[in-house]
Amino acid sequence: MSEFTVGDDHFLLDGRPVRLLSGALHYFRVHEEQWGHRLAMLAAMGLNCVETYVPWNLHEEREGAYRDVGALGRFLDAVREAGLWAIVRPGPYICAEWENGGLPVWVTGRFGRRVRTRDAGYRAAVERWFRELLPQVVEREIGRGGPVILVQAENEYGSYGSDAVYLEWLAGLLRECGVSVPLFTSDGPEDHMLTGGSVPGLPATANFGSGAREAFDVLRRHQPRGPLMCMEFWCGWFDHWGAEPVVRDPAEAAEALREVLECGASVNIYMAHGGTNFAGWAGANRGGPVQDGEFQPTVTSYDYDAPVDEYGRATEKFHLFRKVLEAYAEGPLPPLPPEPKGLAGPPVRVGLDGWAGLDDVLEALGDPEGPDGAAEPSGPEGLEGLEGPESGVAPTFEELGVGRGLVRYRVAVPGPRIPYPLTAAGLRDRAVVYVDGVRAGVLSEESPTLPEPVAGPAEVELWVESLGRVNYGPRLGEPKGITGGVLHERQYLHGVRARGLRLEAFEEAGTVAGVPFGPVPEGAGATGLFRGTFTAGAGPVDHAGLRLPGWTRGFVWVNGFCLGRYWSVGPQETLYVPGPVLHEGPNELWVLELEGAGEAWVELGPGAPVRSGTPQL
Repeated sequence: MSEFTVGDDHFLLDGRPVRLLSGALHYFRVHEEQWGHRLAMLAAMGLNCVETYVPWNLHEEREGAYRDVGALGRFLDAVREAGLWAIVRPGPYICAEWENGGLPVWVTGRFGRRVRTRDAGYRAAVERWFRELLPQVVEREIGRGGPVILVQAENEYGSYGSDAVYLEWLAGLLRECGVSVPLFTSDGPEDHMLTGGSVPGLPATANFGSGAREAFDVLRRHQPRGPLMCMEFWCGWFDHWGAEPVVRDPAEAAEALREVLECGASVNIYMAHGGTNFAGWAGANRGGPVQDGEFQPTVTSYDYDAPVDEYGRATEKFHLFRKVLEAYAEGPLPPLPPEPKGLAGPPVRVGLDGWAGLDDVLEALGDPEGPDGAAEPSGPEGLEGLEGPESGVAPTFEELGVGRGLVRYRVAVPGPRIPYPLTAAGLRDRAVVYVDGVRAGVLSEESPTLPEPVAGPAEVELWVESLGRVNYGPRLGEPKGITGGVLHERQYLHGVRARGLRLEAFEEAGTVAGVPFGPVPEGAGATGLFRGTFTAGAGPVDHAGLRLPGWTRGFVWVNGFCLGRYWSVGPQETLYVPGPVLHEGPNELWVLELEGAGEAWVELGPGAPVRSGTPQL
């Protein structure tokens, strides 16, 4: 078996210097039946390695309930079959523009600011998770005939904290769990990030998108010897809802990649293929110089302006990168695999002929209602019950145990009283409000007060959705929901009742069959769950694209597979539909609209065209 080690100046494979030409491809953002094609695309671009994160919250959304941890192992097996090496970054925090940076809601809800520190309770949760996960990695290390050559300890920790005790403990835990390949860290090429995020004895790598020489000069001040590596070469970027799409000139990106390689460094292209934030797993950011400002939720597409686009196709950037990389390849590059084919013919309208209102959907799929919902307390030890049933204040999503999804809050305005402003204080993130059954407005963190005052007595409902938890910076782990209470003028309204509707409820086999569907309401503007069927034509296809003209905000499922969130604010207009979720015969479509539906149809077509310089979302 081979041995991969870290030398004074190079990575070594059985004592021979090797340069890692790696690309990021996250197994959890690509349908499993498409892994082989995407890996073949990376090899054809000139890469010899693939890197993936591991999202803890995807595999342990509820404490102790592990879900398909073996997916990582199957992906690593596919990597080996593709003839590539693998870099695994198990976190426990991953950033990655992923919900909560990969940390489960039950972890951040329980430990708060004590996550990513030496806190004993947090470390115990991490250890339980790593002992469940890491056999998937250890069994596939290069010394055992597998592809895994490197494992990362934490992730960009210097952008968050400076707890050296925690970092050294985490590195030790990886060793205790059997990891024998080299460990490493990755951080931004700034002094405070490298001093905060490095671990003595482990090679440090740098993350950047340009200015390789300057970045490596900074890295060398902290690590005079060892291989140089850009662990995240940002060849593109991600998009936020309501903002302009971010693009990077392909030629400029190719020259920046060339500069990295001319420095004699190894590289990991982030992202080589971005994929999709299926099922509401997209994260969010905060604006401002230290990521503590405006809330910026990430779109469903994780195309990232990458060389292999969301649909698995080669872009102009792919071909330019291939020309750069082939100069560093050890032999001829393999040919490109066949280009994925979209749904044939022009876009077609798919009619929706079934509908159930949100209250009926909540009754069929939601959690029990109560002052504190049905979840076990998730606050810090010793503080449980401070928001108990007798207080009647609005519980957060974390206190209800709701991760992805929404919560209906109900509260009474006493009366008689004259009209006063009604505010959802500390709202995260968006609420559709009804007063006595009539829609009164849509609130957000920036605009938490109804436009018209409310008189009493009145019954108020607030349907609150989390648009994605912050994945980077000091606001990591902040709670969702109505975090500051419902105020009528300055008075808190108590007796709040809350009921969660989790997205995972739609994933459980047969549950939607219990929803009482009826006819679709006349005209546009309704909210609720819509249902329709369609045929995808004869023969298999690799993908399709789904658009919802005139619809506002919600989620879409095809044959029970959640494509993710749509939102009319853009910039994304088309949801990616993986070919493997389509059936040759009838296909069932669900649309959960939370603000206002368009006409009772959606559009299914071949998807967005291949990108040349500007993405078509």
